[in-house]
Amino acid sequence: MSETVVHVLRHGEVYNPDGILYGRLPGFRLSELGVQMAKAAAQALAERTVVHVVASPLERAQQTAEPIAAQFGLPVGVDERLIESANWFEGKKVSPGDGSFRDPRNWWVLRDPVTPSWGEAYRVIAERMFAALHAARIAAEGREAVLVSHQLPIWTLRRYVERKRLWHDPRKRQCGLASLTSFHFDGAKISGIGYSEPAAHLIAISPTARTAKGA
Repeated sequence: MSETVVHVLRHGEVYNPDGILYGRLPGFRLSELGVQMAKAAAQALAERTVVHVVASPLERAQQTAEPIAAQFGLPVGVDERLIESANWFEGKKVSPGDGSFRDPRNWWVLRDPVTPSWGEAYRVIAERMFAALHAARIAAEGREAVLVSHQLPIWTLRRYVERKRLWHDPRKRQCGLASLTSFHFDGAKISGIGYSEPAAHLIAISPTARTAKGA
């Protein structure tokens, strides 16, 4: 049976001048550099056999999917299961040093890092992302698909597939802006996972890429 590959792409850099955790809030679109990141990801996939492109409903994910879909003459589908995780801090500034995590009013929200208590349960994220992954595998049987999602859902999916505990240190995620986490299937079984950063040269010149919030 021929191999099927599902590439799960994180969107590019977002224009977020106020530095808030934007989460699922509408209206957050790619920055100019983010648009270039999306094009870099598309170029990295140019020689692949992509037949299916689906994205989270959020603007930044849809924008990131557009150049990929265009180069293969495909529409951009929408899958709600690829959406960013829900987060209690959405719309707030939670930068290191701003005091959000030291404020006693937030301690109840932060009480459980394993579930976690401040947002959508890791297990729920993992299961919806895993279902979206397999739906794309079926749609692209024997060829390749691209799913555009967000950092935490992508990283949670990877840890779930690798049978690792789902709670983790966010600083150690391997999921850069416009990065590709590629799941290789032999039939319905995952046979390997690859990772690449086609926009690494653009991340290097971004003043905000390493601290992008609500991504």
